[in-house]
Amino acid sequence: MSVGPCDATGVEHPLAPTIPVAVQLPMHRLAKARKQQGVSRCIMARRLRVDVSQVVQQEQETGDIPLSVLYAWQKALDVPASELLIDESDSLATPVLRRSQLVRLMKTVLAISRQAKQPSIRRMAQTMTEQLIEIMPELAHVSPWHVVGKRRRLNELGMAAQRQMSSRVFIEADE
Repeated sequence: MSVGPCDATGVEHPLAPTIPVAVQLPMHRLAKARKQQGVSRCIMARRLRVDVSQVVQQEQETGDIPLSVLYAWQKALDVPASELLIDESDSLATPVLRRSQLVRLMKTVLAISRQAKQPSIRRMAQTMTEQLIEIMPELAHVSPWHVVGKRRRLNELGMAAQRQMSSRVFIEADE
């Protein structure tokens, strides 16, 4: 589709040269920044107070989002708004990458500290925590990785494999 020049009345001249409509280029990198920070779409939706479907829609990099949405993402991810916009380079700027790496490292250190049984390991984890906070004070508010259940060994079956299911489940599914 192309748009031709218009006169002062807004009427397009059919014989005038046409200008191609811009190809849809990426405009932002919301999804990339969210993934780099290790934030799921569900968590992002909670932070933005919107549905997950809206997060998916806003993450479409060719989508033209309002500045208010950009600033909401900036606040939710705690990154500069300029880092969410596409510029000549395709990758996130060094400060954003560094921050996301430090956040992941802090989460790991806090998880080790929480699960360590030996005092010496706890002391080392505490020292690392203090050093990370010294490098980046905002890391003081980071929480450790979530621990759900316990890890199974390769020779152990999960609860789902051990449960017996009635054959009625399969019969009802076919109907």
